[in-house]
Amino acid sequence: MVSSALYRRAIPSAARITSWIGPDGWRFRRFDWPCDAAGLRGRILWQGGRGDIFEKYLELFAHWHAQGWSITSLDWRGQGGSGRVSADPHVGDIDDFATYVDDFAAFWAVWSAEEAGPRVMMGHSMGGHLLARAIAESAGSGGNTAMPDAVVLIAPMMGVRSPFGAILGEAIARIIGGIGNPSRAAWKTNEKPATMATRQKLLTHDADRYGDELWWQSAQPELMLGPPSWRWVIEAFASTRRLRGDPRLQKVTVPVLMLVALADQLVLPSAAIAVADQLPDVQLVKFGREAAHEILREADPVRNRAIADIDAFLSVRVRVA
Repeated sequence: MVSSALYRRAIPSAARITSWIGPDGWRFRRFDWPCDAAGLRGRILWQGGRGDIFEKYLELFAHWHAQGWSITSLDWRGQGGSGRVSADPHVGDIDDFATYVDDFAAFWAVWSAEEAGPRVMMGHSMGGHLLARAIAESAGSGGNTAMPDAVVLIAPMMGVRSPFGAILGEAIARIIGGIGNPSRAAWKTNEKPATMATRQKLLTHDADRYGDELWWQSAQPELMLGPPSWRWVIEAFASTRRLRGDPRLQKVTVPVLMLVALADQLVLPSAAIAVADQLPDVQLVKFGREAAHEILREADPVRNRAIADIDAFLSVRVRVA
């Protein structure tokens, strides 16, 4: 497997960073690392989690690029190099998760038409949730607005972790968020409130890979995002609740691989498993205490196993022309 510092703290020379303008005029940052046509297997559209930047995954992209996959990633609205929603550029805000899904559907229509060949969606955390919404809504409409050849969901956010549980947690968020400006930061600095765990332990056991993210934050501080807004928290509770009960999941025919970390302290693995149970064509892979939230940025034993599972899934489920 490709694993080198060369691909962890430098943009590949053949890659392009451009802007895509959405239907409403919003500016999004786009990353493309095309593969030579002679060895092209297909195209991967990677979507990260809340606050993510594609730079964190360059090492991962290098592995698939070496196998003949062209890689694209789009920063979600309000984060990374895309236009911010909040007046405070360090607060992650959104009016409705449907806005994210609409953005993705519009970009998918453009991206999927750019070249022929197999198309794969991959999403981590919030990205995994939003991709699941996109394919469920597409299946429910009877159309093909966002339907790839295969989908890989990594530690998908199918439930928001709360010490009060999902129902009470959402109710409390609505009460607190309804007092004052709902676009204000929900908490201060960590990935979740009221925790003594370090941010690294919540994300990965690999200190070097965690250090890569810190390096990029130092090199490009304008890409950094801090805590979510109360409005984002409320919408996250609502969107995940609705997806878990969405009957359109049962109409999704595209093959799905879902990787779940059972010890995940940021999202609810039980909620992801419940969604997997509703998908007609799904392969579920579980990791134990050895894996934190960022499965594909974990220590090599976990990372290598996860990548091998994805490679095997793609080799069987995606036909190469």
